Amino acid sequence: MTTRKTVLVLNGPNLNLLGRREPAVYGAHTLDDVGGLCAAACAENGFELDFRQSNHEGVLVDALHEAGAAQAAGRLAGVVLNAGAYTHTSLALRDAIAGAQVRTIELHITNVHAREDFRHHSWIAPVAEGVIAGFGIRGYALAIAALAA
Repeated sequence: MTTRKTVLVLNGPNLNLLGRREPAVYGAHTLDDVGGLCAAACAENGFELDFRQSNHEGVLVDALHEAGAAQAAGRLAGVVLNAGAYTHTSLALRDAIAGAQVRTIELHITNVHAREDFRHHSWIAPVAEGVIAGFGIRGYALAIAALAA
């Protein structure tokens, strides 16, 4: 029996407010909706899903370290990371990805390059395998498919 690899979908600060927070910007879908979409995309691509959200940077760093170990052990296909505002501020997340050597797809619900100037810079992009932005929550399914490709 072959064990299926897992995809870690890791969501950062304020994403627990999806559906209530600025719906004109982020849409009406909730984080539970995102989790359901990710579960379906993982099933379609032959993965198990580990879906998490935290508002705390250190918790996200710890999750990336765990993911690197799981990937090295052959249990993890990679990480889909929507780091929220930490994308633009966190060297700690950037260093966790690089240090853990974990395959990561950076994900944004909105097109951050069409928004405020401070959202144009990502500390994560240089250590990510790719970046998906602007496709709404469908971007999560695209990221999971990219990990399968």
